[in-house]
Amino acid sequence: MDTDRNFDDITDKFAQNIYGTTKGKIREIIVWQDIEKILALFPKQQKLTILDAGGGQGQIACKLAKLGHDVTICDISAQMLEVAKNHAQTQFVTLNYLNKAIQDLPAEFAQSYDIVICHAVLEWVNNGKGLIYALKQLLKPSGFLSLMFYNLHGLLFRTVTLGNFGYVQMGLNKRKKKTLSPDYPRNPDEVYQWLSEFSLRILEKTGIRVFHDYMLDKSKQQNRFNELLELEKKFCRQEPYLQLARYIHVIAQ
Repeated sequence: MDTDRNFDDITDKFAQNIYGTTKGKIREIIVWQDIEKILALFPKQQKLTILDAGGGQGQIACKLAKLGHDVTICDISAQMLEVAKNHAQTQFVTLNYLNKAIQDLPAEFAQSYDIVICHAVLEWVNNGKGLIYALKQLLKPSGFLSLMFYNLHGLLFRTVTLGNFGYVQMGLNKRKKKTLSPDYPRNPDEVYQWLSEFSLRILEKTGIRVFHDYMLDKSKQQNRFNELLELEKKFCRQEPYLQLARYIHVIAQ
């Protein structure tokens, strides 16, 4: 646990570098499409219990709460939770808050949730397999897991296209610890194997940002955003594009 990342020191940087950018918008839109598919599998008026594990600043949690669901947001960072509380207030929704590491959630929460969401956490945790086991324990029988992780293949491809050969030769191990470059980029096949070992059946895989991050002309990320977004939507579930996405989102049951 002592090797897992806490973002108290760079909470503001998260807001600027991720949520307020074109890459953040694409991520939010594509992931939300997948979450709507999960919601559609339940009776329309059913109030669901949902855990946003490592939910950060609460964007998805607030959207789900607005739909009338009982949403709990869990994060190891107290500062992130404060941002989430402020965001919930501006959206006039109520969330439940847990300032804990996901792996430390007590046994009373076992099999509590219809849906567990865990986005962009796996790549910051030393024991990735242990995290997935903890998530499985929190799911009700036949519950759904929404898991998004930073893709090792996408990182390698991007690093080589930038000509950063030294970084490749270092095994993609970053020099500075307090950055937004994840500590443990994940090989998708390894993640899929962990899910299988814990009897979590993959229903769908989606690539998050299959084109955006590889564009040479960065100005077109904004100037041609709508066209880019349509292409992201069109190809995000198709190979070979999915394999090279910066993030991969998995729906499992």
